[in-house]
Amino acid sequence: MVSKTDDIPASVPDCNPVDLADKAGDGAQDGETHHLKAPCEHSAKTAMVNGDGAHDHAEETEHKQDANDEADAGEESNEQEVIVIQDTGFTVKIQAPGTEPFDLQVSPQEMVQEIHQVLMDREDTCHRTCFSLQLDGNVLDNFAELKSIEGLQEGSLLKVVEEPYTVREARIHVRHIRDLLKSLDPSDAYNGVDCNSLSFLSVFTDGDLGESGKRKKKGNELEQIDCTPPEHILPGSKERPLLPLQPLNKDWKPLQCLKVLTMSGWNPPPGNRKMHGDLMYLYIVTVEERHVSVTASTRGFYLNQSTTYTFNPKPANPSFLSHSLVELLSQISPAFKKNFTALQKKRVQRHPFERIATPFQVYSWTAPQVDHAMDCVRAEDAYTSRLGYEEHIPGQTRDWNEELQTTRELTRKNLPERLLRERAIFKVHSDFAAAATRGAMAVIDGNVMAINPGEETRMQMFIWNNIFFSLGFDVRDHYRELGGDAAAHAAPTNDLNGVRAYGAVDVEGLYTLGTVVVDYRGYRVTAQSIIPGILEREQEQSVIYGSIDFGKTVVSHSKYLELLEKTSRPLKIQRHSVLNEKDEKVELCSSVECKGIIGNDGRHYILDLLRTFPPDLNFLPVDGEELSAESKRLGFPRQHRHRLACLRQELIEAFVEHRYLLFMKMAALQLMQQKANRDSNKTDAPAITETSDTPTVTSADTNQTQTAAAAAEPLNATEASTNSTSQTDSSAPAASQTGTEKEESSLKSTIIGSLESAATQNGECKSPLEGKDLEETIPGLAQAKELAETLVAEDGADPKSREVVLNACRAVGSISNTSFDIRFNPDIFSPGVRFPEDIAEDIQKQKQLLKDAAAFLVSCQIPSLIKDYLDHSALPMDGATLTEALHQRGINVRYLGTVLEFVDKTPAKTQLEHFYRIGIMELITRCAKHIFKTYLQGVELSALSAAVSHFLNCFLSSFTDAVAHLPPDELVSRRKNRKRRNRVPGGGDNTAWASLTPSELWKNIASEAQSYFYFSIHCESVDQVVEKYGLQKTTLLREISIKTGIQILLKEYNFDSRHKPTFTEEDILNIFPVVKHVNPKASDAFHFFQSGQAKVQQGFLKEGCELINEALNLFNNVYGAMHVEICACLRLLARLNYIMGDHPEALSNQQKAVLMSERVLGIEHPNTIQEYMHLALYCFANGQLSTALKLLYRARYLMLLVCGEDHPEMALIDSNIGLVLHGVMEYDLSLRFLENALTINSKYHGVRSLKVALSHHLVARVYESKAEFRSALQHEKEGYTIYKNQMGEAHEKTKESSDYLKYLTQQAVALQRTMNEIYKNGSNASIMPLKFTAPSMASVLEQLNIINGIIFIPLSQKDLENLKAEVQRRHQLQELGKTEDSTEENPMEIEDKIPID
Repeated sequence: MVSKTDDIPASVPDCNPVDLADKAGDGAQDGETHHLKAPCEHSAKTAMVNGDGAHDHAEETEHKQDANDEADAGEESNEQEVIVIQDTGFTVKIQAPGTEPFDLQVSPQEMVQEIHQVLMDREDTCHRTCFSLQLDGNVLDNFAELKSIEGLQEGSLLKVVEEPYTVREARIHVRHIRDLLKSLDPSDAYNGVDCNSLSFLSVFTDGDLGESGKRKKKGNELEQIDCTPPEHILPGSKERPLLPLQPLNKDWKPLQCLKVLTMSGWNPPPGNRKMHGDLMYLYIVTVEERHVSVTASTRGFYLNQSTTYTFNPKPANPSFLSHSLVELLSQISPAFKKNFTALQKKRVQRHPFERIATPFQVYSWTAPQVDHAMDCVRAEDAYTSRLGYEEHIPGQTRDWNEELQTTRELTRKNLPERLLRERAIFKVHSDFAAAATRGAMAVIDGNVMAINPGEETRMQMFIWNNIFFSLGFDVRDHYRELGGDAAAHAAPTNDLNGVRAYGAVDVEGLYTLGTVVVDYRGYRVTAQSIIPGILEREQEQSVIYGSIDFGKTVVSHSKYLELLEKTSRPLKIQRHSVLNEKDEKVELCSSVECKGIIGNDGRHYILDLLRTFPPDLNFLPVDGEELSAESKRLGFPRQHRHRLACLRQELIEAFVEHRYLLFMKMAALQLMQQKANRDSNKTDAPAITETSDTPTVTSADTNQTQTAAAAAEPLNATEASTNSTSQTDSSAPAASQTGTEKEESSLKSTIIGSLESAATQNGECKSPLEGKDLEETIPGLAQAKELAETLVAEDGADPKSREVVLNACRAVGSISNTSFDIRFNPDIFSPGVRFPEDIAEDIQKQKQLLKDAAAFLVSCQIPSLIKDYLDHSALPMDGATLTEALHQRGINVRYLGTVLEFVDKTPAKTQLEHFYRIGIMELITRCAKHIFKTYLQGVELSALSAAVSHFLNCFLSSFTDAVAHLPPDELVSRRKNRKRRNRVPGGGDNTAWASLTPSELWKNIASEAQSYFYFSIHCESVDQVVEKYGLQKTTLLREISIKTGIQILLKEYNFDSRHKPTFTEEDILNIFPVVKHVNPKASDAFHFFQSGQAKVQQGFLKEGCELINEALNLFNNVYGAMHVEICACLRLLARLNYIMGDHPEALSNQQKAVLMSERVLGIEHPNTIQEYMHLALYCFANGQLSTALKLLYRARYLMLLVCGEDHPEMALIDSNIGLVLHGVMEYDLSLRFLENALTINSKYHGVRSLKVALSHHLVARVYESKAEFRSALQHEKEGYTIYKNQMGEAHEKTKESSDYLKYLTQQAVALQRTMNEIYKNGSNASIMPLKFTAPSMASVLEQLNIINGIIFIPLSQKDLENLKAEVQRRHQLQELGKTEDSTEENPMEIEDKIPID
C-alpha cells in the first residue's frame, strides 16, 4: 500500500494524522489523489469537540490498519460510496384486494419483505398478513433486493395476492390482529415487554406539532392561553407529587373491539378435520356479548357450530369465509367494525417514534393500576416460552454463538459492507441481550432445570435457548484468595468490560463470547453464548493459552500470542513472561486469567477477561509496597471488598495522554538546553530539567507531576502511528510529519497543562497566574519543537538527539527507548503469578507505572472533575449522569467518597452544593442497594412484595416501628407441606427479612458507607439525612427503584406520617432485571457525526449540516430508527436548523429527539429534560406559545422530581419560563420565576458573574413592563456594575446596559411628573400618555436565544464577501500543499458563540 502522506502539508494545525494517513492511503489505492485536499478541514477539530468519543474512534481506525493492512477509508473516500447507498428511490403502484391502487415510494436497496411490513402497517391493508406480491404474475422472493428484480421500475404495478394459510401463518395472523387491537394500550410498556416504552410528549403538544402549528397560526394566540402552572411547579413549592409523572393520555382509554379473543379448548383439530384443512380454533366474545367459535383453515376464517361443551366443526349459517379475521369480525359485530376503524385511524396518526420498538428494553419504575385483561397471545407466550417459533426462524432455537461470530466475520472493505456488518452485529446483539434477560429471569424464578441438579442451588448452572447461565457466587472457592463472593460478584462486570474492550479493537480472527450480566431479585446472573464443543470436554484439555488456576499452571500458544499482540497497543497491554509450575518461562500478552480455547468450529476464543485492565493500587494494599505521597495523603491504599479492583480504560487513556505531553515537553526543553549549551559537550539530562523553569517537570519526581492534562485530542492513536513509523523505519518524511502535528497540538495543551498544574497542586484552585514564569519559555519551546520533529524522523542518527529521546522515554516510563510507548503488565500484583528473575528491573518499572497511574487518578482526574463542575461545563442531575461523568474521566464509583471529601474541602463548596447533594444521594442509594441485594436473597417468591415494601418503609418512611406484615397465608394448606428437596435459588422458607427495622437499616447503611466508600454519614434515620443534606424522599425513591429494578404503583405517598408506614405490599407492582451488555457502535456514522461537529465549530454551518444528515442516515442504517446516538444527532440537527433560520424543520427534528429520548432513555431522564427545553424554545420561535409553556412546565416538574429546585440548570429553566410569561404579559408570575433564577445563578455562578448580570437585566425588563421603575432601576444598576467590572466601560454590553438605565430613568421621571400633576390639579389634570409596552415577541425570542447560548452574528454583505474570498484563498493554499500560518486562525470565529451541546 502506497502511503502518500507526504503530500499533506506538514504544519496543518491540530490534525489527526491517523485519519490523514488513512485517507491518503485509500485515495492512493483508488487512484484518486485529488481527495487529499480536504482531509484537514474535515477532521481538523474532530478531537476537540468530543474528546471522549474521539478515543474510541482513533483506536478503531488504527486497529483496522494494524489488523488488516488495509486502511480504513476516511470519510473523504466514503463520499462516493455514500452516494451508492442512497440510490435514488422510485415509485411503484400497489393493488390490494378491495382497495384502490396506491403509490409507494421505495428504494432499490430495500427487500421485498420491507414492502410487506409497510402494507401490514398501513391503515387500509393492516389486517392482511398472509399474501405474496406479484409482478406480471410472477411471485417476488421475500428476501430479494428490489434492484435485483427484473422488470421492476418506476410505475410498475405490484399485485397483493392472498396466499393459503399454514398453522404458522394462522398464528402470525392472530398475533398481528391482537397487536393491532392493543396498539394504543400502554400495558406492554408498563410491563417492560417486547421493547415497548412510554412517551408523553403528545399529551403536552396535543398531537403532532407541525400540523397544529399551521392550524393555530390563523387567530391571534394571545387571547386563549391559560398560563398559570399547577401549584407544585411554582418556585418555592415543597410538594413533589408523583402522579403528574405520567399524565393521562386520552388516547389510552381503549376502544373496546372485542371482549375475548383466545384459543379454543378444542385445539388441535382432530385428524379427520385436519384433512379438511382446519388449522386451529378460536373462541371469541364480541362486545355485543355474542359467543362464537371460529375455525382457521387454509383458505381463511369462518364461524363453526361448536359451543363450549359440544364440538361441531361444520360451518355456521350463513357461511361466510373470509381471508382475514378482521373482515369476518366486522361482518358479525357492528361494534367491532366501528371501533376497529376508529382505533386504526388513531394508531396511524400517532408519531411513528411513539410505537417503534426500542433496541433494548427500557423499564419504568412507576406504573398506574392497569386492569389485567384476557389475552390469548400473552398467555400462549408465557407457556411456550416462545422457544418454538421464537423469531420465526427455522430450526427451533437460535445458535447464538454462531450468529454472533458469523456477523463479526462479514467483510468490511468498503462502506456498504461495513454498514451491513455493523447492522448485523447490532441486531444480533440486541436480540441476544433480550433472550439472555428472559433466560436469566426464568433461571432465578426457578423455571429452568439446572445442568447439575444434584449440587446446592448456589453452585447450579443452567442452559436455556443455547445460552449458558451461571450465578455470581464463589463456587468451589475459586475466588477464595481474591475476596470470595464479593470477587465473584465483581468478576462478571469486569469481564464484560474486557469483552467490550476487545470487541472495540475488533481484531480479525480473535473471538469473544456474547456476554450479558443480569441483576434480578438480588442475584447476579452471567449469560454467555456457548463455545462449540466446550461442554463435551474437560476444561483442562481445552485451555491452550492462559491459566485456569490464577497462574499456578500457565500455558501459551503462538497463534494466540500473534492475535493478542495486535490488541496490545490499543489496550496498552505489555507482552511479558511468567513462570509456570516447572519454573519455565511462558510468554503471555494478556493477564494470566485470560484463557484461550479453540472451539470445534476452529475459531480462537478468549474468555475470562476480568483482568484486561491493570489493578488499582489505591484499593489493593500490597505488603512492602509504598504508594506515592499524593495517594498516601488521601489515606490510600484502602482495603476493598475484593482484590479485583481495576483501573478503567478511560483512565489508562488519559494517563498515557498526559505522559505523552510530558514526553514532548521534556524532549523540547532538553533541546533548548542543548542549543544553549552548544559549546559544552557535557549535557546532563536530569540537571537540565531542573534548570528549566517549568513548574511541571522536576527531576526528583518526574513521574509525579501534577499536570492536569488538558488535551482533548486522541493522542493515543496518533502516538501509535509515530512509534510504528520510527520502529519499522519505513518512511522518514511521514514520521517527521506525524511528529510535527503531534507537537503542534501537544504544545498548546502543554502550556495549559502546566498552568493548571500550578493551580491544582495543593488540591485547591489558586490563581493560574502562578504559572506565569512558563510564558517566557514559550518562544524557545517553539524552536525546540522543530528540533523535536527532526529527532523522531532521523531515528536517532545524532547521538545527542538519541540521548534526548532516551532521557525523555526513561522519565515518562516508556517501554521503548527510541519512541514513546507506554503499556501496562496486568499480572503485576496478581497473587500466584511469578516472574522470571532476569526481568526484575522491568517489573520494578511496571510497579512504579501502576503507582503513578493510581496517583494520577487522585491528583489529576478528581481535581479536574471538580474544576469542570465549578466551570459548569458538566452538570450531573441524578445518580446515573453523575456516574457517567465519573466514568468519562476514568474514576471508578468506589472513589465517590473521596470525591465528596474533596468537594467538602474546596473553598468554593457552596457552588458545588448540587454536585455534593447528588453525590451523597448516589452514595446512600448504592449502600442501600448492596444491603437490599443480600436482603432479597433470603425472601421466597410468595413474600416478595411484602419484603420489598417493608424494605422501602425502613429506608424512606418516617414511621419508626415499621413492622413487616408477613403475608397471611391466603391459602391454608391441609397438610403442612413437606420440605421440598429441589428448591429454586430464591427458595428458603425464610422470614428473617421481616425483622429488619429502620434504625438497623440506617446503621447498616452508615457502616456500608464507611467500609465501602470510606465516607462517614452520621445519621440514624432517613429524616436526619434529608435534613442534613437537603435530599428529597421522592428522589431517593426514584434512585433506589431504578438501581434495584423495583416498579411501584403511581400514587401520592405520604412519607412523613409517623402513624402508618408509607408503602403497603399492594404498592409494589413488579421487580425488573437490571441488565448490562455491550453496545456495538456504528463507527462510520460516528465519524461523519464528529466531522460534522468539527465543521460546525469552525463556523461552516451548511457543510456541518450536510455531514450530520449523512451521519443520521448511516446511524439509521445500522441501529434502525431508535437509538441514543440518533437522538444526539437529531438534537444537533435541530439546533443547526434553528440557527440557520429554518424554524419548522428545527421543530420537527427536535420533536423526534424528545420522543426518542423519552423512549430510549426514560421519561424523566436528565437528557429528556434538556430535550424538552430545546423543544420549548423552537415552539416559541414558531409562535406556539402555549405549547412552549406546557413543555417548560413539564421540564421544570421533571427537574424537581429528579434533583429538586436547588440546581444550576433550574436557573435556565426558570429564565426560560419567566421570559415566555413576560411575553404573554403575565408579569407577576414571570417575576416569581425570574427572581428564582437570579437567586440560583447568584449562588452557583457567584454574584459577579455575567449570568447574574443577565438575570438582573431580565428582572428589570419585567419591572419596567409593570411600570415599577424604581425596582427596575435597582436591578439594572446591579447588572451594569457587573458588566462594567467584568468587561470594561467600552464593551457593547456595558453600553447597552447604560443606555437602558438612561431610558428607565427618563420613564421614571415622566411617571413622577404625571403623578405630581394629578396630585396638584386633581381630576382635570392634563396627563401625558405614558408608553407601557408589552414586549414584542422578537425581543423575547432574542433574550431566549441569549440565555440558551445561541447567538446570531449579524454579518454585513461586505463581511460575507470577504469571508468567501478568504475561504477560497485557503482552499487554494491547501491544494498547493503549502498552508501558511493563516490557517491558524479559524475562518469565522464562532466557536465560543455557538455552543454545541
